[in-house]
Amino acid sequence: MPSAVVVGAQWGDEAKGKVTDILAQDAYMVVRYAGGSNAGHSVTSDQGLFKLHLVPSGILNPRTECIISDGAVVDPAILSREIEHLRSRGVSTDRLRLSASAHVVMPYHRILDRLDEETRAGKKIGTTCQGIGPAYTDKVRRIGIRMGDFTDPKRFPVVLRQSLRYNNKLLTNVYHAPPLEEEHILDEYSALGEKLRPFVRDTSWMVAEALSADKRVLFEGAQGTLLDIDFGTYPYVTSSHPIAGGACLGTGAGPKSIDVVIGVVKAYTSRVGAGSFPTELLDEVGDGIRERGHEYGTTTGRPRRLGWLDAVALRFAVMVNGLDRIAITLLDVLSGMDEIKICVRYKTPSGSIDRFPLRNEDLAECEPVYETFPCWDEDISSVRRYEDLPEAAREYVQGISRHVGVPAWLVSVGPHRNQSIFTGNAAEGLWIPGVN
Repeated sequence: MPSAVVVGAQWGDEAKGKVTDILAQDAYMVVRYAGGSNAGHSVTSDQGLFKLHLVPSGILNPRTECIISDGAVVDPAILSREIEHLRSRGVSTDRLRLSASAHVVMPYHRILDRLDEETRAGKKIGTTCQGIGPAYTDKVRRIGIRMGDFTDPKRFPVVLRQSLRYNNKLLTNVYHAPPLEEEHILDEYSALGEKLRPFVRDTSWMVAEALSADKRVLFEGAQGTLLDIDFGTYPYVTSSHPIAGGACLGTGAGPKSIDVVIGVVKAYTSRVGAGSFPTELLDEVGDGIRERGHEYGTTTGRPRRLGWLDAVALRFAVMVNGLDRIAITLLDVLSGMDEIKICVRYKTPSGSIDRFPLRNEDLAECEPVYETFPCWDEDISSVRRYEDLPEAAREYVQGISRHVGVPAWLVSVGPHRNQSIFTGNAAEGLWIPGVN
């Protein structure tokens, strides 16, 4: 049985949660391998709409083991609230496991995130100010607090004192902000540690044992490829590795254990925060897509920037992730438009290029060159077979695959599980829920 990685192939918000939820119906384990509560996954099931931030999307399947692994950073207050919310709606969290090596987002991380963003003035990153970057910074500085220590009542006071001493110096000497009181944090967060202690395990072994037993393991990414700390549009990126390689870095799974990589591709492009965006639509067309697609951040509620699909960026995502197949989401949002466009290359001051530039400054100089497709007038949200899609819709899907160089495996025409159309281009060995 294969293992699969689901990654966002754009700037995030591609509806990865839905694709993960679909595959999780027949998965033994779903593993969240990077990022923190700055990520938001909206999943619609028979029980309604769930907005998840830390808990893996597979939690809605009561038979699936759900892992928040070593590469993630965990805000214990947010995770605790999310667990309580799931339980209040009848969703069991008995199979949720939390890596002892995952780092903890502390209250001073959120404060530092906000203060750092304020000092950037006109060059803000657009961070969610959830403390994710500072938590990863402490991890690299080797003064971070790991979940195993956080939930240990003897160790937590020791590691908190060490970390807070350093971060209070940052608050007072660099940002001229008041220091935080150790005793107040210790009281509040010790209670959270006690709540989360039953979930903490050495999850790297759990993942390794599932893979060795040939069980279906699904690795769930957060954010998107173009926000990767190394391969994204730096500095307007996240602080971790959303790309497929992050599934190995963040879980301890070896590269040879990954069988299939699925890239989730929105039928258009969106972006949150600052940074270059060649296909951005600053007009009524972009506004219309935003309203029809409900394009507002799951975590922040901020309106997303909208644009036509960018095949140049997607080809880059194919390369760095090793994508086997793509899942195209929100195709129904484009119904009824006058025409649809795909950016197939860029025009730059030095000529035409078909490769995605790594420098944000170079990307800012790129002008999109489009191929235009006819649209369809029909409401496709009730279509369940690929051959029943309007011809123009199938031509657009085929156009995406042709320009990206990867077959489409799934087309989504709405938020519900049953609004998912399998195209017949199954990746070798990849399971299709209810079929194999």
